[in-house]
Amino acid sequence: MQHSSEVEAANALKLAYEQISKEIGKVIIGQQEVVKFVLISIFSNGHCLLVGVPGLAKTLLVQTVAQVLDLDFKRIQFTPDLMPSDIIGSEILGEDRNFKFIKGPVFSNIILADEINRTPPKTQAALLEAMQEKAVTAAGVTHKLAQPFFVLATQNPIEQEGTYPLPEAQLDRFMFNVALNYPTFNEELQVVKNTTSALKPEVNHLLNAEQIIYFQQLVRNIPVTNHVLEYAVKLVSKTRPDGEFTSAKIKKLLNWGAGPRASQFLILGAKCHAVINGKYAPDIEDVQAVAKPILRHRIVRSYHAEAEGLSADDIIESLF
Repeated sequence: MQHSSEVEAANALKLAYEQISKEIGKVIIGQQEVVKFVLISIFSNGHCLLVGVPGLAKTLLVQTVAQVLDLDFKRIQFTPDLMPSDIIGSEILGEDRNFKFIKGPVFSNIILADEINRTPPKTQAALLEAMQEKAVTAAGVTHKLAQPFFVLATQNPIEQEGTYPLPEAQLDRFMFNVALNYPTFNEELQVVKNTTSALKPEVNHLLNAEQIIYFQQLVRNIPVTNHVLEYAVKLVSKTRPDGEFTSAKIKKLLNWGAGPRASQFLILGAKCHAVINGKYAPDIEDVQAVAKPILRHRIVRSYHAEAEGLSADDIIESLF
């Protein structure tokens, strides 16, 4: 049995999560799933990739999350001419004839990397290195980034001309790949009603940086049973065409499977998912609840799967 203080902390996280979702809901209509995964990835100390057509309030969502969590927020619009120094900053010669480092927008708590697939690989790599190392290096000096540090990158799936798709190894840095869908008719009515009037919802700050770091630690400390650990690792192993648990059918459908990072994120995500649902340890359902956004950008479908019209999500579901 856990200590009462741990149970209280877990209850506090659940309450905070509910209040934050409600607060974000004042501004963002619908998109509950998306908000849920964005918050889980923040509390799990991961990063999130949002894939959706323009105009689905991706930027507004991130701004609102930053406001509610009382964190510094910077938006970087990725373009073909963006340079790594535009993200991480650069050394300039000061009036005193010494070089000094001017910090770029990556020195913030929440970064919105808008249309990350519009910029060349060199610039993508600068951001992804910062995500991994939580630090940037300029002129041989390492500069630590602010904590918590969270990247939300958006990708527009339709216009593929003039884009630079993220390589698999870089996609792997993102905990979640969250698909945004069009709103339902009633949601869209509500959105249009709210955004075409003079109504400006007030959003309150509910947490701060220290509390978020505390909750991130709490999520890591949540116990997990061996059979849930084994289930998660086995689930990931089943996506690998040469894995020991892979069925003959999956071998035909996938060219490439998920790596060990997926197993780590499944467990972290399941822990956080359990707590926000009022449980003190994750079970198999929690692993399944976070599996699609964790695995969908880590598997590569074969020609067979595409010919049969099977999406990545269909294949993941068949693994359960």
